[in-house]
Amino acid sequence: MAFCTGCGTEVPAGAAACPSCGKGTPSAPVTSASTGGMTDNVASALAYIPIVGLIFLFVEPYSKNRTVRFHCFQVLFFCLACIVVNFPLGLIPLLGLVIVPLLLLGEFVVWLIMVLKAYQGAKFKLPFIGDIAEQQANAG
Repeated sequence: MAFCTGCGTEVPAGAAACPSCGKGTPSAPVTSASTGGMTDNVASALAYIPIVGLIFLFVEPYSKNRTVRFHCFQVLFFCLACIVVNFPLGLIPLLGLVIVPLLLLGEFVVWLIMVLKAYQGAKFKLPFIGDIAEQQANAG
């Protein structure tokens, strides 16, 4: 199964261009591309560990790979959004004791989905955060 290197859309076998964005497709699936001894899908999944994602942004060859950079930025922005949402709610005396654990569970499920999608070689973009992450990944 191949994915477009430009937009991450699944490309049918034998297609010369992506049906979504029109860019040329790689001759091999994205998951088989190698970055510094690791395949892109493994590096992308590991990037969802926030400290690893931060390190990947500064260490070559990961800092030059748009796919890995996207996943690094997405996890960092996701963690920042979780902190911004959870902290004020945790200050509410009794309501915070109910809401914050439920939010943490939901955030963990979203994080797990992002890790699995990255490992599968798919580009799973969160609303709003994914767009910002993509802009940052393409800027460098």
